[in-house]
Amino acid sequence: MPDAPAQRWLVEHEQESVQRLCEWLRIPSISTDPTYQPDVRRAAEWAREQLAEAGLQAQLIDIGDPPGSGHPIVLATSAGRGPHVLFYGHYDVQPVDPVDLWDSPPFEPVIKPSVPGGPGERIVARGACDDKGQVMMFLEALRAWRETSGAPAGGVRITVLLEGEEESGSANLEAFLRANRARFADCDICLISDTSMLDRGRPAITYGVRGLVYNQVTLHGPDQDLHSGLWGGRCPNPNNELVKILAQLWDERRRVTIPGFYDDVRDLSPQERTAWRDLGVDPAAALRAIGLPPESDIGEQGFSSVEREWARPTAELNGIVGGYTGAGAKTVIPSRAMAKVSFRLVADQDPQAIETAFRQWLRDRTPPGCRWEFASFGTSRGVTVATDSPFLSAAKRAISGATGIEPALIKTGGSIPVAAMLKEQLGVETIFMGFGLDDDRVHSPNEKFELDCFRAGARAHAAMIAEILAMK
Repeated sequence: MPDAPAQRWLVEHEQESVQRLCEWLRIPSISTDPTYQPDVRRAAEWAREQLAEAGLQAQLIDIGDPPGSGHPIVLATSAGRGPHVLFYGHYDVQPVDPVDLWDSPPFEPVIKPSVPGGPGERIVARGACDDKGQVMMFLEALRAWRETSGAPAGGVRITVLLEGEEESGSANLEAFLRANRARFADCDICLISDTSMLDRGRPAITYGVRGLVYNQVTLHGPDQDLHSGLWGGRCPNPNNELVKILAQLWDERRRVTIPGFYDDVRDLSPQERTAWRDLGVDPAAALRAIGLPPESDIGEQGFSSVEREWARPTAELNGIVGGYTGAGAKTVIPSRAMAKVSFRLVADQDPQAIETAFRQWLRDRTPPGCRWEFASFGTSRGVTVATDSPFLSAAKRAISGATGIEPALIKTGGSIPVAAMLKEQLGVETIFMGFGLDDDRVHSPNEKFELDCFRAGARAHAAMIAEILAMK
């Protein structure tokens, strides 16, 4: 096998690889909080150094308006032959709140048994899976090829783009891609490792991700907090009015009530429904893993849990704040109430149209004397990619060779904005080679990444480089 030396190197140097990942995880690169801006940049510089050690020409590029106001892009390139491969990942992470629910400090990586008293190990830290751990699989595959072949990426033409704003809406990514179109115009395929397997021992390739609309809505009432005894029943209470309005977002079938919301939703084909059913996903087991009974399998009527996650749009309240929330009592009517509301969209839905329709839906329900304030935390389109391409076939062979198991074809309910941008701006398709698990607690306290998954992902990416080398 042409990748055999790289595979052996990964086995022999696994502990060093894990230690490098721990170094990266110790950097608190929380992109959404300005307090951590120096740490985000430090995480970017760390990644640049790793890519340079793997033989690529690596640099940081300041982005934003003005330049430098955003978190830097890590861009690295290597010359080579055959198809031009773009690898995308992100080095920023989610906030760690609530900190008191972590079993260990979130930026002090801890290696624990995968299951208490059982086999295998997991690394616990913020970013362990999303996305530093998964990016590190590719970085170590690059390092293995450089160490064993002497050539960066074994001679494959590679461009690596690591973003520092994915967890805060990718606000500057589209402008960066547009301004640097020439750098990516001849890319043949994009590889992304930010998705999950079907289950332990069941690798998968994801061929569809959902889009996203994320808004913050604030309902303003009186110009000051009021004594609830003197003013209750005499004027609008923004808390009361906001929750009454948002409760109207769903009907009795749990369908979103915004006019036109489903107009562009792509129907599931009978073949797709059959294929997904045959995957044998156990929704009751998935619910038990998060502490819920089987009867908690709720959502839009007429669709299974897998269909709802992979092929149907949703609306969710991500946070509500208003009035007094401290210890003890304070009887006030607040001057305003705020909610964070997100929509996961499927292929063909227009995020801008959905955002406009949602805001108009709220305006149509404005309580007397109140006003709305809106803020957007980003939008992205859903993407479904081709399943019959030579690159996807290569990814299947790479994963099969690395794991001994044929990967399943699945979709995911998450969102990866760059995939839609690349498809729309450059016509570039994406292969999602992810190795996370549903129980990795992504975005939650005690996020983890199984070392078996890390190991399989590094080997699969090394094998993918060999597959690309074999293409003419």
